[in-house]
Amino acid sequence: MPLKVEIWSDIACPWCYVGKRRFEAALAGFEHRDQVEVSWRSFELDPGAPREREGDRVEQLARKYGTSREQAEKMHEQMTAVAAGEGLEFRFDIARSGNSFDAHRLTHLAAAHGRQDAMKERLFRAYLTEGEVIGDPAVLERLGLEVGLPEDELRELLAGDRYAAEVREDEQLAASLAITAVPFFVVDRAIAASGAQPPELLRDLLERAWDQRCALAAS
Repeated sequence: MPLKVEIWSDIACPWCYVGKRRFEAALAGFEHRDQVEVSWRSFELDPGAPREREGDRVEQLARKYGTSREQAEKMHEQMTAVAAGEGLEFRFDIARSGNSFDAHRLTHLAAAHGRQDAMKERLFRAYLTEGEVIGDPAVLERLGLEVGLPEDELRELLAGDRYAAEVREDEQLAASLAITAVPFFVVDRAIAASGAQPPELLRDLLERAWDQRCALAAS
C-alpha cells in the first residue's frame, strides 16, 4: 500500500508553486519514493474572485495587506527571488489574477486520466510565468489539450459543472482538518506540514510517516 500524500494548494498561490518544487526535491531524496502516491487537493484563496480581476495588481496587493505600493513591489521582488532559487521564473508584471475554481475542476479531470501532476504544473506555469488567465475557459481547454486530456471531455467539463462537487469536497475536508493556508501537506492522514517548507523538512515528514507506518505494522 503506497504512502499517501495529499497536498492542498491553489493555482493562484505563488508559495504553492514553490512548495511543489520543494516537495519534488524532498521526494527525489526519499528512499521509498516509488511507494508514494501524491494527490493534489483543491483550495481557493479567493472563492469570490471574478474570472479575471481587472486593475493594477500591485495596488491590489497593497490594499490586501494594508501596505504601501513600494512595500507591495518589494514583496513581489522577494517572492520572485525565492522562486528563482527553486528554478522558477515568476512574472508578476504580466500575471493576471482571477477565479481558480474551474482550474481545480480541470485538475480533477486530469487525475482521472493519470495526468494530475502534469496539469497542476502546467496551470502554475501558465499563471505565474506566462500571464495566462486561469479563469478563462478557452485558456483552460488549451492547457488541458497540451497535457493530453481528451478534447470532448474538456469541452464537457468547461460547459458544465463536472467535478464541482469534488472541488467542494476537497475544500470541506480542508476545513475539517483546520487547514486555513496553503500549501498544506498531509501524509497518510497522520502527519502534516504547513507552508512551502525546505526540502529537508518535507523529506523528514515522509520519513516520519514511513517509520510510523512500519512501527504500526510491526506492533
